[in-house]
Amino acid sequence: MKWRREPPGRCAHPTRPRVVFHTITGMKHSRLAIIGVGLIGGSVGLAAKRRGPATHVVGVGRDERNLARALQLGAIDAHTNSIAEAVADSDFIVVCTPVDRVAIDVLEAACHAPTSALITDVGSTKGNILAALRGKLGKNRPRFIGSHPLAGSEKRGAAHANAELFDGKLVIVTPESDTDPEATAFIELFWATLGARTLRMTAQSHDEALAITSHLPHAVASAMAGITPEGWLMLTAGGFRDTTRVAGGDAELWAAIFRANRTAMLAGLARFQQRWTQLGALLTADDQTGLVQWLQDGKRIRDALGS
Repeated sequence: MKWRREPPGRCAHPTRPRVVFHTITGMKHSRLAIIGVGLIGGSVGLAAKRRGPATHVVGVGRDERNLARALQLGAIDAHTNSIAEAVADSDFIVVCTPVDRVAIDVLEAACHAPTSALITDVGSTKGNILAALRGKLGKNRPRFIGSHPLAGSEKRGAAHANAELFDGKLVIVTPESDTDPEATAFIELFWATLGARTLRMTAQSHDEALAITSHLPHAVASAMAGITPEGWLMLTAGGFRDTTRVAGGDAELWAAIFRANRTAMLAGLARFQQRWTQLGALLTADDQTGLVQWLQDGKRIRDALGS
């Protein structure tokens, strides 16, 4: 089933006075639309319904079986394949589609949602999304502020949704210099009610950091798994499984992430190659002292992370 889209030029949406939110106790119960009800989107729905910020959740998607599962689990109250229909009376919209679709879906949602609505996303890249949206969301459109919850797993689908997924997790929020401060504060408030902590970053700083802390580790896991003959899998233990776990993620989704953040990925890859080359040189020289120091450098950073 394909997304149902409105014909070009039909971008009328209802107007409604913009609402200002100040405190958690003042947050009104609202209608939430989730575009893309997978692991993250389903978890947003479950958490929002259980913890109070949403009284009615509409899910948008193409997979009827997945949407039916989300409905059964209580992550959503209704579903549709039409973004326009889902957001028509929404107060808050969370876009949980792949990073190469987020901007397209934000624009469609903004075209049909009330002007009072707020839109955020959960994409793990930010620069590409903001660049695609720049200049296209004016005063008479809903406001968009990017988000990225550092939570999830290699599993897919609403069946794996978890209302506690965001408990204690960090959500990065990426307002621009001209973003409405009250809108940004409400986005942070929304994530806080779901149990998360928030941190503000620029889109560029976010993408540079996540290339090293998220995207490159996935590439390394895939590389490690990719060079391992299947006949040797019986010889693997915890180290191999821990190192390669994320390689089980969706290949198309991760390819889109790599491409969307390719500049930062290439910079991170250059740093990784430099350190990998250093290891090769130490092995070639049979340098015990150097190898110990090389390993201790990594251990120091990992120990600082904690368990």
